[in-house]
Amino acid sequence: MSIIVTGSMAYDRIMDFPGYFSEHILPEKIHVLNISFTVSGMVEHIGGTAGNIAYALSLLGEKPTIVATIGCDHQRYFEWLDKNGISREGIEIIKDEFTAGAYITTDKADNQITGFNPGSMKHPTSYNFDLVDPKNSIVILAPGNLRDMANYSQICRERGIDFIFDPGQSLPIWNGQDLARSISGAKILISNDYELDMIMSCTSLSKGELLEHTGIIITTLGENGSLVCTKEGETKITPVEAKEVVDPTGAGDAYRAGLIKGLIHGEDIVRCAMMGSVCGSFAVERAGTQEYRFTEEEFQERFGRVST
Repeated sequence: MSIIVTGSMAYDRIMDFPGYFSEHILPEKIHVLNISFTVSGMVEHIGGTAGNIAYALSLLGEKPTIVATIGCDHQRYFEWLDKNGISREGIEIIKDEFTAGAYITTDKADNQITGFNPGSMKHPTSYNFDLVDPKNSIVILAPGNLRDMANYSQICRERGIDFIFDPGQSLPIWNGQDLARSISGAKILISNDYELDMIMSCTSLSKGELLEHTGIIITTLGENGSLVCTKEGETKITPVEAKEVVDPTGAGDAYRAGLIKGLIHGEDIVRCAMMGSVCGSFAVERAGTQEYRFTEEEFQERFGRVST
């Protein structure tokens, strides 16, 4: 089965400030803030929602197609994709933009200041869905270019292609009518619990009303596992204990990959969510969103520890 992953490609540039922001910000001057923090170093990680999900799917033995834009600084990312056997055919290069980038500075108290440049993500893609077999494909619409998310959800509805709608970080820029329309017809609506509250607030729809627009709502709950909700009821999926929690960033994208792996092999939705939980547990063990690895044997061993 074909897997199409839409969303963002990004570089995460993480810096450590060896002090406390609060010691350098004068409350009485906050209205004329002009300050510079000298950091102790910077680490760059490859990321982005589409890249993260595709990477996890590749670990699960799948060959997803990424549909996203990337900037003129794409070479390092393309080398990484090639190294991991991930196709670049659906990625469009925007030559006069940089790849989307998050610039995150963290102080000694784990306070963070982040600047995000959408860069190439400002540009929609032009993927040809005539190439997609509606009966043998699944699409995940992960946070990325808003026009893509809206347009591709409409295309999937019109052509009868199963799709997962995952608005995530894009939620603050949606209006309620467009968001409700894009959710409509989705096989699954997936978000974390805070984002679900944002979705209900933005659309003015209750959880029950959202289930009239989508067949399944999956809510990830961080260290508390996840929740699968259908018209028949709710099932709680327990979290999978990681060896150590180093960085939770990217665990949600890994969860989505495990979920998709189950779906394309015809597993029931609860078992699919359990597979998502397992995949996410590996992601938190390493700093960065595409730094972890696992074998099929390691995956199966952890799967045996998941329960509902």
